Amino acid sequence: MRDIKWIFVLFSLCAILSMAFIGIAVAFRSILLIILGIILLFVVMGYGFKTKKKMRDQGLL
Repeated sequence: MRDIKWIFVLFSLCAILSMAFIGIAVAFRSILLIILGIILLFVVMGYGFKTKKKMRDQGLL
Protein backbone atom coordinates (compact mmCIF):
# COMPACT_ATOMS: atom_id res chain seq x y z
CA MET A 1 0.00 0.00 0.00
CA ARG A 2 1.28 3.45 -0.86
CA ASP A 3 2.06 6.03 1.75
CA ILE A 4 -0.57 8.74 1.98
CA LYS A 5 0.78 12.25 1.51
CA TRP A 6 -1.42 14.01 4.04
CA ILE A 7 -0.39 17.47 2.86
CA PHE A 8 -2.07 16.76 -0.49
CA VAL A 9 -5.20 15.51 1.25
CA LEU A 10 -5.27 18.83 3.11
CA PHE A 11 -4.77 20.81 -0.12
CA SER A 12 -7.58 18.90 -1.84
CA LEU A 13 -9.98 19.45 1.07
CA CYS A 14 -9.16 23.16 1.08
CA ALA A 15 -9.81 23.31 -2.68
CA ILE A 16 -13.15 21.55 -2.23
CA LEU A 17 -14.11 23.99 0.53
CA SER A 18 -13.12 26.89 -1.72
CA MET A 19 -15.38 25.55 -4.47
CA ALA A 20 -18.22 25.14 -1.99
CA PHE A 21 -17.60 28.70 -0.81
CA ILE A 22 -18.02 29.90 -4.40
CA GLY A 23 -21.35 28.08 -4.58
CA ILE A 24 -22.53 29.64 -1.35
CA ALA A 25 -21.42 33.06 -2.60
CA VAL A 26 -23.46 32.54 -5.79
CA ALA A 27 -26.48 31.66 -3.65
CA PHE A 28 -25.98 34.92 -1.72
CA ARG A 29 -25.52 36.78 -5.04
CA SER A 30 -22.39 38.44 -3.74
CA ILE A 31 -19.87 39.32 -6.43
CA LEU A 32 -17.24 40.19 -3.83
CA LEU A 33 -17.51 36.78 -2.14
CA ILE A 34 -17.46 35.00 -5.51
CA ILE A 35 -14.24 36.78 -6.47
CA LEU A 36 -12.76 36.06 -3.05
CA GLY A 37 -13.62 32.36 -3.42
CA ILE A 38 -12.06 32.18 -6.87
CA ILE A 39 -8.88 33.85 -5.63
CA LEU A 40 -8.76 31.49 -2.66
CA LEU A 41 -9.18 28.50 -4.98
CA PHE A 42 -6.33 29.67 -7.23
CA VAL A 43 -4.07 30.26 -4.24
CA VAL A 44 -4.75 26.85 -2.69
CA MET A 45 -4.37 24.95 -5.96
CA GLY A 46 -1.31 26.93 -6.99
CA TYR A 47 0.40 26.30 -3.69
CA GLY A 48 -0.52 22.62 -3.91
CA PHE A 49 1.02 22.27 -7.37
CA LYS A 50 4.08 24.22 -6.24
CA THR A 51 4.50 21.88 -3.26
CA LYS A 52 4.09 18.82 -5.48
CA LYS A 53 6.78 20.06 -7.88
CA LYS A 54 9.11 20.83 -4.99
CA MET A 55 8.61 17.37 -3.50
CA ARG A 56 9.09 15.73 -6.90
CA ASP A 57 12.35 17.64 -7.44
CA GLN A 58 13.57 16.51 -4.00
CA GLY A 59 12.73 12.90 -4.88
CA LEU A 60 10.03 12.55 -2.23
CA LEU A 61 7.34 11.50 -4.71
